[in-house]
Amino acid sequence: MEVKTNNIIPLGLGKFARSDRIIALEPIEDDRGPGRRTRVFVDQIEKPIIASRTENTILANMIETPREVMEATAAMELLQDINDDLQNIGPMLRKSIKKEAQLDLDKIQSKIEEILKHEIEFD
Repeated sequence: MEVKTNNIIPLGLGKFARSDRIIALEPIEDDRGPGRRTRVFVDQIEKPIIASRTENTILANMIETPREVMEATAAMELLQDINDDLQNIGPMLRKSIKKEAQLDLDKIQSKIEEILKHEIEFD
């Protein structure tokens, strides 16, 4: 995760800060519940800025997340979910699905596990 440089981040209520100058984010939960306001600590500013946005929203605006990385992560999560579901299908149903739909769940599961195994090796 890399912070975008020289990007202006909206903090809400007409307040802004440069992304590469933000050093810390602290959620404010007093009297309002979680996820409503955030203390934003900015380099060379003595007091934190009170933002009307959540720390997650501010952080999402601060970091560079290449689209390809996001898509690959989502695809891997989907494959893991499918693999988990396939593990719950018993041998009798697998045989029936293979016969009726010409869909070999064992082969599909094996390919998914191979992809997931290689992904873990690259992490």
